[in-house]
Amino acid sequence: QVQLVESGGGLVQAGGSLRLSCVASGRTFATYSMGWFRQAPGKEREFVARISRTGDGTYYADSVKGRFTISRDNAKNTVYLQMNNLKPEDTAVYYCAAGDSLFLPTTASRVDYWGKGTLVTVSS
Repeated sequence: QVQLVESGGGLVQAGGSLRLSCVASGRTFATYSMGWFRQAPGKEREFVARISRTGDGTYYADSVKGRFTISRDNAKNTVYLQMNNLKPEDTAVYYCAAGDSLFLPTTASRVDYWGKGTLVTVSS
């Protein structure tokens, strides 16, 4: 089992930046594939980005490609999401996700572990 705790959410103006962090505890962090999902009010939880166990492989949703960057520090048991050029449509609760498989699934129902989320609000 792994416990995931997110931080770094908040209120930012459009065009601004935020960096989310997710600290994991429990089993060895480097054995998990990691990623981020988000859920806006009234919408389903959607994939944002994922990163491989070693950090050398990343994949992004088209809606955030070129604006968001996912990274991880296995020595600190932490995964990050750097979000630049934020837009009002990025407003959502952002969830850290972990998986036992080589690559984190991009479908929320197939994710093994979740954090409780952190709210990001982007004002226009």
